[in-house]
Amino acid sequence: MYFFLLTIPLSAFLLFQVQPLIARSILPWFGGTPAVWTTCMLFFQVVLLAGYAYAHLVCRWSMRVQSAVHLTLLISAVPFLPITPDAGWTPREGEDPSLRILALLLLSIGVPYGLLSSTGPLLQRWFSQVYPQRSPYRLFALSNAGSLLALMTYPFLFEPNLSLQTQRHTWSIAFVVFLVLCGATTIWTRRVVPDTTAETVVDEPSDESVTAPGWSRVLLWLGLAALPSVMLLATTNQLCQEVAVVPFLWILPLSLYLLSFILCFDSDFWYRRNIFGVLLFASAGLSCICLYKGVAVALPIQIFSYSTTLFAACMTCHGELARCKPASRYLTGFYLTIAGGGALGGISVVLVASHIFSYYWEYHLGLAGCVLITLVAWYRDRDSVLYGGRPFWAWCVLTALFAGLASVLYSQSARLSQDTVDRSRDFYGVLTVTRGTNDMGAYLSVRNGQIQHGFQFKDEKLRRMRTSYYGTGSGVSIAIDDHPRRDSGPMHLGVVGLGTGTMAVYGRAGDRLRFYEINPEVKRVAYDYFSYCKNCPAELTIELGDARVQMDREFEASGSLEFDVLAIDAFSSDAIPMHLMTRECFATYWKHLKEDGILAVHISNRFLNLRPLTHNLAVEAGYTPILVEWDPPDETQSETSSTWVLVTRNTAFLERPDLKWKSTEWPAEMPGTVWTDDYGSLWQVLKREDLTRGLRKFFAFD
Repeated sequence: MYFFLLTIPLSAFLLFQVQPLIARSILPWFGGTPAVWTTCMLFFQVVLLAGYAYAHLVCRWSMRVQSAVHLTLLISAVPFLPITPDAGWTPREGEDPSLRILALLLLSIGVPYGLLSSTGPLLQRWFSQVYPQRSPYRLFALSNAGSLLALMTYPFLFEPNLSLQTQRHTWSIAFVVFLVLCGATTIWTRRVVPDTTAETVVDEPSDESVTAPGWSRVLLWLGLAALPSVMLLATTNQLCQEVAVVPFLWILPLSLYLLSFILCFDSDFWYRRNIFGVLLFASAGLSCICLYKGVAVALPIQIFSYSTTLFAACMTCHGELARCKPASRYLTGFYLTIAGGGALGGISVVLVASHIFSYYWEYHLGLAGCVLITLVAWYRDRDSVLYGGRPFWAWCVLTALFAGLASVLYSQSARLSQDTVDRSRDFYGVLTVTRGTNDMGAYLSVRNGQIQHGFQFKDEKLRRMRTSYYGTGSGVSIAIDDHPRRDSGPMHLGVVGLGTGTMAVYGRAGDRLRFYEINPEVKRVAYDYFSYCKNCPAELTIELGDARVQMDREFEASGSLEFDVLAIDAFSSDAIPMHLMTRECFATYWKHLKEDGILAVHISNRFLNLRPLTHNLAVEAGYTPILVEWDPPDETQSETSSTWVLVTRNTAFLERPDLKWKSTEWPAEMPGTVWTDDYGSLWQVLKREDLTRGLRKFFAFD
């Protein structure tokens, strides 16, 4: 028994340890967006399905053949160690990198991950043959416990203390230990189990549990597995698009998802329909408020609401899944269906929803779907007090609650479409062009997610006005207008992040202006609906692709671009791409700045305090950071409050007498926060908001 008790949780631990590890490794190559993680999750789910399919197939053979095949596959995984993703897979300009990510993962960890995926169901099937009077389903809970341990230790133990390279080598060594244990388990089982394909049946208390499951039951399994998978990925998208793409915000939803599996398959004690049914409807209501209030909701409340809803949805679906599990002879088929549902959910979010929906509507559909299929399961279960639609009054209440939830979700989605001129969605997020009016006149604005990223007035006299975060009092305005070279000749300006192209108003005849933009849709919108770029008198170029990747390629090809001013403004919704704010990335910025150049970093953010981070990155490289917090007068309706950090060694600029009153003093205490490619903690920069004030805003509907 000890072979099973050691091998199964170790395989699950490695299975889920490698997920954030490999995703963290490739994140900077693909723009640092939430879609990188969800695409990785799709790969993990599909390969998990392949592993379960292999286990289901091989169990039909004799034990002699099973052991020979599995030992061969274990040996075939050795050449893939140590796991090292190839940087040559970085995307080219303008392409959707989804398929490139999937191919990269397949070649890097496909075989080891597939073997780990097959271990749980295969060894549980062997366990049921070695110990025919013991249920193997508790080993499923043990497996998920190993998975949860991997997820919980990664952001708090492995990521902060080990470099990515050390993590990859440590994981590879542990995988070798797994290979030895799994090989020993295979050989021992071969000796104990008779060489026959005959099935051994564990006695079950219900007649239904020992009969072959029908198609309606299999479809119910599939739905109960697929919809929580949709909610898992949709919740991750919902959190990451507004904060940052960090392992913690990947791991929290995935941990809750796994925890529900552990509890539901460990014992019937944990899942109580009356408790989790009420929790599901109540938490769904809280999430609807978050969706409705949007950016006004404090981050801790968003995390709590979305996480609670996810956990309630997973507990109800997985609880019903555990209640209708089959006899052990159908164990591998049951697990195969669960894996198929997980993969179906991943495909629905990553490949289908991203192409047919113009917004993140899969969250709305996933939430409504989880509630609906839970009601279906209650209706079908003979042991349920709600079986067969009775009592009538209870089903009237449940139907009314579901109809109310569906109508609220629909009205919230319709509300987001008001005043919309154009909306598009791709791998890099959702872009929405909306119309609006203020005292100065009509304008068009562009939003990424829920955050405005620039606007332009329609009046011809106002179309060249500096608006939004780039107004006359902003930090980037000071960096360009007060640069000592501004009045002596043409300048070379670089901008990371195109938006509406507002920064083009700073380009004058003779200047060179170079934009870096990862999202081709942003370029289309900037030219189709705004005139900043089209009317710019400077020599303007737009480089499509991740700015960091492009800059590294340009430096290798032709050396420094020697920017006079390089502005970093590459937010996706309100989430900051972490790979553009690390020590290694700032080293790339320094290489492309002139000796007297100025780096202007836009750090306005509702949730994160990025002042210490940018300050420390500048100081450790020997530069002087200047904090500029611009709050335009109330009567100004063309500009937006903004926070910029200007970083330079330009003595003439730093000694300007007007710089002191234009800038802001740094806080007296500055935490020693520095992000690297190996590690960046969200908690280091999280704003400590007044929770009472946040709750007051949350429940205010005015």
